[in-house]
Amino acid sequence: MEGIQRIGVYTSGGDAPGMNACVRAVVRTAYAHDLEVVGIRRGYEGMIDSDFVEMTTRSVSNILQKGGTVLKSARSDRFRTPEGRALAAANLTEMGINALVAIGGDGSMRGATLLNQEHGISVVGCPGTIDNDLYGTDETIGYDTAMNTAIENIDRIRDTADAHNRLFLVEVMGRDAGFIALNCGIGGGAELVLIPENQTDLKEVKKQIFGLMSSHARSSIVVVAEGDQLGGAQRIADALKNDAKFDFIDLRVCILGHTQRGGSPTARDRVLASRFGVSAVEALIEGHTNVMVGLVGGEIKMTPMKNVWSRSKSIDYELINLTKMLS
Repeated sequence: MEGIQRIGVYTSGGDAPGMNACVRAVVRTAYAHDLEVVGIRRGYEGMIDSDFVEMTTRSVSNILQKGGTVLKSARSDRFRTPEGRALAAANLTEMGINALVAIGGDGSMRGATLLNQEHGISVVGCPGTIDNDLYGTDETIGYDTAMNTAIENIDRIRDTADAHNRLFLVEVMGRDAGFIALNCGIGGGAELVLIPENQTDLKEVKKQIFGLMSSHARSSIVVVAEGDQLGGAQRIADALKNDAKFDFIDLRVCILGHTQRGGSPTARDRVLASRFGVSAVEALIEGHTNVMVGLVGGEIKMTPMKNVWSRSKSIDYELINLTKMLS
């Protein structure tokens, strides 16, 4: 604990259900060790604008179950510059903050790394992104909630698809990673799943969809990650509509979009976020810096921050084979 004056906590990048649970854990763990905590609103943008708020155990009461983030989040172009980071660091120093807990995705971890390298501020990251694409952790804050939200919607879409013998192309989030799409495809009983990690050929996709709809004469669900190589659900739908061979198909597109970001976090995300928050503060107290806490094999582990954003997290290719077998 020697050397730490005050801990700053912030959420950055895309919001994820469970971020509030993590903030709460950070604040309460810090106070249990007689450390003060300052909340930084709007992430790195708030650092530059000195948008700080003193936090107490009372200020984080009744936020565990809330979606979004009470500290708000923002993208910051100013922080990408050395001048912006210098101003952020100066503001932190003025507030007596010399240790940070960053809650967010790979961009947030990059920013924390730069603050550490350029200005010597101790930083520990907590992985918060619905995409679950961060190296160094099996799960990220918000991923479980996003999956459950997507599956709930897919189940509802299945009902109306069955009622009209329709084909639905359901787009879920996943610009660079197909973790949500792959698991929701299996959990939602999709007949086909398209993800960025798997080479996608339009002719093969057309062939599979044609076979599904012509042989079964019933509804089908195709789950598409937004970052799929064919350009997402709408582009695939346009390709089908422009092909006379598919005129017999009643086709609909449903883009779930930001519905997956909102809502109350699941019990799993609340517990995970709480574990990360506690572990982050304890890591700072023990003298660790420039690392991210994560869940690996059921245990909390620390990964060097640079590895988090410089290495890719691999998809489970056994699940891809599973989708083919079960469809």
